[in-house]
Amino acid sequence: MEEKELKPDSNGRIKIDSWMQFIIIATVAVLISVFCTFIHLRLDLTEDHRYTLSGPTHKVLSGLKNDVFVQVYLDGEMEIAFKKLRRSVKEMLDEFRVASGKKVDYEFINPSTGKDAKTRNNQYQALSRKGLNPVNIRAKDNEGRTSQKIIFPGMIVNYNGIEVPINFLSNNNSLSFEQNLLNSVEGLEYQMIQTISTLCSDTIYKVAFIEGHGEIPKIETADLTLGLANFFSIDRGVIGGKQGVLNNYAAIIIAGPETAFNEKDKLVIDQYIMNGGKVLWLFEEVKVNEDSLSSGETVALYRPLNIEDQLFKYGVRVNPALVQDHDCYFLPIKVATGTSQQQIVPMPWVYYPLLYPSSVNPITRNLNKVLGKFVNCIDTVDPDPNVKKKILLTTSGLSRIVKPPLLISLKEIDSPPEKNLYNRSFLPVALLLEGKFQSAFRNRMLDDLVDDKNFRITEVSKPTKMIIVSDADIIRNGVNRTGTEETPLPLGQDILTQVPWGNKDFLINCLNYLVDYNGIIELRSRELKLRLLDKNVIRQSRVPIQILNTVLPVFLVIICGWIYNYFRKRKYTKY
Repeated sequence: MEEKELKPDSNGRIKIDSWMQFIIIATVAVLISVFCTFIHLRLDLTEDHRYTLSGPTHKVLSGLKNDVFVQVYLDGEMEIAFKKLRRSVKEMLDEFRVASGKKVDYEFINPSTGKDAKTRNNQYQALSRKGLNPVNIRAKDNEGRTSQKIIFPGMIVNYNGIEVPINFLSNNNSLSFEQNLLNSVEGLEYQMIQTISTLCSDTIYKVAFIEGHGEIPKIETADLTLGLANFFSIDRGVIGGKQGVLNNYAAIIIAGPETAFNEKDKLVIDQYIMNGGKVLWLFEEVKVNEDSLSSGETVALYRPLNIEDQLFKYGVRVNPALVQDHDCYFLPIKVATGTSQQQIVPMPWVYYPLLYPSSVNPITRNLNKVLGKFVNCIDTVDPDPNVKKKILLTTSGLSRIVKPPLLISLKEIDSPPEKNLYNRSFLPVALLLEGKFQSAFRNRMLDDLVDDKNFRITEVSKPTKMIIVSDADIIRNGVNRTGTEETPLPLGQDILTQVPWGNKDFLINCLNYLVDYNGIIELRSRELKLRLLDKNVIRQSRVPIQILNTVLPVFLVIICGWIYNYFRKRKYTKY
């Protein structure tokens, strides 16, 4: 019998080769995936670099010694706009997690989960006590019915057992809802990294409220003090003319003095500045007894504080004149009606201007208007090239000034000034000064001011900064007094709408800017572009756009399938 040579099955060989190829490809893919887990490569292809963390943020996150846990209370059923905000928060937290080497972890929590209304209300109250601000949202269902929903656009940052709240929703009444959401996204990185940096810092900076000159009492600055306590250690005390008593403080606050400063205290403050100290000045040159206004009228009088020469040397003069502004707060006034009952009607009160924050400075960018009361205005003097001056707050484009002595009556509400009488525009009310200052005591005899015979005055300061605000009431919160119990009210909160003005945020930003040693405050300058669809185009071309978005994708799939089948058939039928 003739023997035939045995040949391997070609089909079997093909199958073996195919399986080997599959195994090799799968193994390579797995190895590449494992290798990529050790490489953190992230590309931000957006024009405004919205997914790129700043250098100071990377520095803080890379230096974390312990884990940071963030609880975000923005979850559950909500409007699309808040879902977008939630997505932005998640993306930012993911970036923080990668940059910190997974030391930042987070969870999203729906605060509205609960078996009944009582449980939910208890949960809402607990979050409010922790410092998160609720927002009431009106939503319509498919049947057109309106319902209210409470959401908490904020988070609690936990580090080493310490909890700090962050409310990241901007609420500027002068801006659209979309712009407020964009501002919220812009401020996310700053708010989060500022809190984390403070919590993990080995140094707790100290800030002091100066007393001894009739300054605003503690209870009337309690709300701001509570806010500052998230970042600093807060003290209050009298200078007492003691040189060096302020040296341990990163910044001091002079809030609403009523009596004149003596020369010894002025010298202590001056030398504190010369050694690099930072000062937030809040005062007026015109005294208005607001308590007397409750009886119908009061008197505005010039009230010098003996610090005018000192500030003049630094390059600033607070004018002893009151500002009246067309854009002002609406004061609730009781008005008699035809019946025996009185009705409360909001009326414009030109002595309470709504101050405009600068849109280009990191301190005031994206802030709501700041509520002022009996405001003065500021002039800059002596253009020293070593000192840079930047305006932080101004009046509106329709304002004017009136000089004391002046009788102020509530009857002025019925006859406000004519619009053409507002002949001044954008008067400065808050000013930032940065640089090297000349001592106000240069070339002066100091024998009567200093007991130490070896004391030598420093005539030129180290690079430092200060902020002057020509209205002390910006820092003053209301107080609810019941018997002997005093409860501070939220700073700058509108009595009628319960919406806070920008007072508290402005002042906290001022202190953070003055004490900032790592450049984190500059993150507030970050700008994202608002890309909205043109509503007019959508309204006019609604049907073509709908057809384009539904028919075109299907048509493209059919065309691609036809082209694929055409070339496939051509390839396998030509032999």
